Amino acid sequence: MRDGTVRQRRKAMLDLPHVARLTVYVAELRHHGSPQEVPDFDPLDGGVDARALFLFEKPCPMTVKSGFISRNNDDATAEATFDFMEKAGIPRKLTVIWNVIPWWNGTRKVTRPELHQGVACVQELAKLLPRLCTVGMVGRNAARAMQHLERLNLVLIESYHPSPVVRATSRAKWDTIPFEWAKVMTTIESGIANGLRENDPDKLISGVGVASGRQFE
Repeated sequence: MRDGTVRQRRKAMLDLPHVARLTVYVAELRHHGSPQEVPDFDPLDGGVDARALFLFEKPCPMTVKSGFISRNNDDATAEATFDFMEKAGIPRKLTVIWNVIPWWNGTRKVTRPELHQGVACVQELAKLLPRLCTVGMVGRNAARAMQHLERLNLVLIESYHPSPVVRATSRAKWDTIPFEWAKVMTTIESGIANGLRENDPDKLISGVGVASGRQFE
């Protein structure tokens, strides 16, 4: 994503059928009173056809620079995300990547009111993903949102965050990430949450999510 030509090619893809509804969703976030930066979804991911949503914490300055939430961004976390997805054996077209807090407001800190706003945004996003069956909650702030998302009829799986900070402070935690993410693929393959049906978003607000109960950072 360092190359402006690459970014322009991605932008030209934002109206493709699998991602067009998500592009509109982002535009609405920007329009309805959010003064902060809200990046787009990566059209190379699965879009509305995704079976797994990976929820990170908050966009970073490099994400804002590229304009996309993407595993191809020019930063260490994105590079690790790309690598761990490969190690976990999750096809890209089965995934979509987003953040619990969809905007960057100049600080990594997540306040309680901001978290509640973000959760509401995720709940709306889930209605746009009719094939979704599992959510990877990536990092401590994503895990904070977990209790608010348990009413979704989805399997919730926690992991540590693939940031340079986690790698530097606890290599043991870092090394668990691809194994936790592999559980997402197992969930998809085992057919958990088969009760979800395409074009039936009301089912996304009933039931109880399955969580590991562990706290991650």
